[in-house]
Amino acid sequence: MSEQPDTLHPLVAAATAHSRFLRRQLDSRPWLAARLAASVDAPLDATALRDFLRAEHVDDSTLKPALRRLRAWIIGHVMVRDLAGLASLTEVTETMTLLADIAVETTVDLHRAALVARHGQPVSADGREQEFIVLGMGKLGGRELNVSSDIDLIFVYPEDGSTAGPKIIDNYEFFTKLGRAVIQALNDLTGDGQVFRVDMRLRPNGDSGPLVASFDMLENYFITQGREWERYAWIKARVMTGIRGAELAAIVRPFIFRKYLDFGAINAMRELHAQIRQEVARKDMANNVKLGPGGIREIEFIAQVFQLIRGGRDKALQIKPTLAVLGLLVERGILSRETGRELAAAYDFLRRVEHRLQYLDDAQTHTLPGNPDDQARLARSMGFTHYEALLEELDDHRAHVGRHFNAVFADPTGKGHDLDTLWSSAGDEALTTAEFTRLGYPDPAAAARRLATLRAGIRYQQMPPSIRSRFDPLIPRVVEAAAPTPDANATFERLLDLLDAISKRGAYLALLQQYPQTLEKVAQIVSASAWAAQFLNRHPILLDEAIDPRILEEELDLGEFHRELARQLDEIEPDMERQMDLMREQHHAQVFRLLTKDIAGHLTVERHADFLSALADIMVDLAVTMCWRKIRNRHRDDPRFAVLAYGKLGGKELGYASDLDIVFVYDDDAPESAELYTRLSQRTNTWLSAQTPAGSLFETDLRLRPNGDSGLMVVSLDAFRQYQLENAWVWEHQALTRARFCAGDRAIGRKFEAIRVEVLRQPRDLAKLRDEVIAMRQRMVDAHPVRAGVFDLKHSRGGLIDVEFIVQYLVLGYAHTHPGLTGNLGNIALLPMAAELGLIPPDAATAVADTYREYRRLQHALRLNNQAPRVDPALVAEGAAAVRDLWAQVLG
Repeated sequence: MSEQPDTLHPLVAAATAHSRFLRRQLDSRPWLAARLAASVDAPLDATALRDFLRAEHVDDSTLKPALRRLRAWIIGHVMVRDLAGLASLTEVTETMTLLADIAVETTVDLHRAALVARHGQPVSADGREQEFIVLGMGKLGGRELNVSSDIDLIFVYPEDGSTAGPKIIDNYEFFTKLGRAVIQALNDLTGDGQVFRVDMRLRPNGDSGPLVASFDMLENYFITQGREWERYAWIKARVMTGIRGAELAAIVRPFIFRKYLDFGAINAMRELHAQIRQEVARKDMANNVKLGPGGIREIEFIAQVFQLIRGGRDKALQIKPTLAVLGLLVERGILSRETGRELAAAYDFLRRVEHRLQYLDDAQTHTLPGNPDDQARLARSMGFTHYEALLEELDDHRAHVGRHFNAVFADPTGKGHDLDTLWSSAGDEALTTAEFTRLGYPDPAAAARRLATLRAGIRYQQMPPSIRSRFDPLIPRVVEAAAPTPDANATFERLLDLLDAISKRGAYLALLQQYPQTLEKVAQIVSASAWAAQFLNRHPILLDEAIDPRILEEELDLGEFHRELARQLDEIEPDMERQMDLMREQHHAQVFRLLTKDIAGHLTVERHADFLSALADIMVDLAVTMCWRKIRNRHRDDPRFAVLAYGKLGGKELGYASDLDIVFVYDDDAPESAELYTRLSQRTNTWLSAQTPAGSLFETDLRLRPNGDSGLMVVSLDAFRQYQLENAWVWEHQALTRARFCAGDRAIGRKFEAIRVEVLRQPRDLAKLRDEVIAMRQRMVDAHPVRAGVFDLKHSRGGLIDVEFIVQYLVLGYAHTHPGLTGNLGNIALLPMAAELGLIPPDAATAVADTYREYRRLQHALRLNNQAPRVDPALVAEGAAAVRDLWAQVLG
């Protein structure tokens, strides 16, 4: 080793002014000054650390001193660079993490080899070699290790069995011996110091549990004994040794992350933090920058509670570094940009203060010094001229953290509510009727009866205490949220129906309990739409969407949505059940977001229908892709198969509850094609229409395929063309005017469009065509009689169907001379085109197009409240007359 030089490197010399520990190290290790002088100008990587150990010629006798010398160099290196302003927080924590990783790796390899020489390789019952898996927990797991940290480890091995000899022992004993040897090598305090204090208390059952656990032992522990605080701890778990980490992750992940949105985690984390705060107060730790108010732990709790809540559904949130998690939470709108910025800045500042406290004497401390000299030293090391200035900025950061922490973890129901007495006195209908009257309910007696019925009902009486404790505080808030809506009684009923639907799912109750503003938004939504209320009851997971403040402003990039959902489906291949659920969840979420904008008046009917139709196209396309992958013996990677959209989907006029009129075709000469594409059609239809735990995607209707219900499920493109040209009825050609390629092979889509144009442009006898269209319209009138005194927007004379039939007649009658009419442009666009071509009067075209738009708006508004599409004839008299006049002009 080199001797210490007469003069220290300037950066090293400057660092000694802030660290008694570094001064002692330089005095006791003459070689260290030269080593630091050679390295401090640049960061270190894993190669540099391994080269150091290689030069030490590490064996059983030299391991301990070599690791301790390595630590002395590394901690000196990061300290000097940090204090000189050359190293970021990330560099410091990553370098310390590298030290731990390489120290553990080297120690495991050396001691395992010694044990194998004595006992043979540990193998499973079927002879497979077993590895020793070391898990880094806490800051080590997150690659955030501080400079004087202990390391939290857990030791795991895959399977029980025994060693192969010469001296046979079982695997549990082998790995226990290895674990003890690793701990001693790192933790023992020798004349050279220690590498890391090793803490094993996070293992199953803590200090009273076995030192090592097999995969089966670990999984059983999670299922039978795993506690809420352990979920929080295991978020950071990182495999440091071994290659079977994926198997281990499959065991650990379901314990940490729930498939559903786990808002109950907020309550559990709140209780855990309350215990920590009590301990802080008891030990007078207010000046602790880690555990004290507004400290590092509170920032970590904010990041990790959202990981627990959402990580099961958003795998990106299963990452470990705190700052990276905060960044993702901002990206997803869960935290505001300002909140994310303040928390990240506080984290950086607090961690740098933490490191400087530890640089003083290499002590694992997080407490601000009481000694004035050390206070001054700390201030200077942070770049402040005096300690008070440091405290001022520190207090600002801690205040920001405390405010954001309380915003996340404060119990909004903890202080009670003015209407709590209303709920506790629900049996006194006279009292509650008076209170509902005061709140402005139009039928206060009905609301009082409903409240009394709920309180006395069996479902409420049988609620477990854990559910009731969340349910009770919500009722007064429901009463309050419904009061200002246009029909408070209806809103109150719908909100109570929602609570009833979620009353067995504590996580959803916790969401509404934790986010009262969500309840207010939900009240507005269900007040505006009975259909929306039912949609939420069926899919309460959508309550989470109402939290997002961007819900009204953000426009969805459908292309990016398609790509991202495809990527997520690929990740969980081949889990068909989860894939079907994921597609439903994503579809429902986007429908809910659209619904929220719709109710707020941010959408035209056309934009709303275009979006729903494009969203349906994406779902159908992904369903085809997923189903094809699951067909055995498929003869090609990509199917030569397409889905054709008819009806509302074809015309891009889809509504919230519209079914999908679809037809399946293929263009493939392979002999097995008919059988394979029939299976693909059946599976695609099932994928779209099946009811799963996440609900359903669409009702599908396949009756528009060639020969209807009696026809084949899927036909070749040639057969489709032949049928349309030779056998199809006129009404089928009418339907073809609104048909389009929807999903699958785009080349087939182009061929279909050519066939569609060919069919629509056939010359037709106008008189015969007129008779057939009129006859079909009469059959529909006979099938859907409308009672006197009402106007059915769809079926009444002068309604939507009349407009559609007029346009379809014009397309079929005149497209052979005016090819532009074959475009699938929608009725509102085709009417003025027909006027420009001289087929109908321009004024009539404008009036009928406007009427058609208004009909769709009225129909949409009525369906939002589950009302039949019928109105007072006086409301639409002018528009209906315009449609009837144009019918008379075109069809007589």
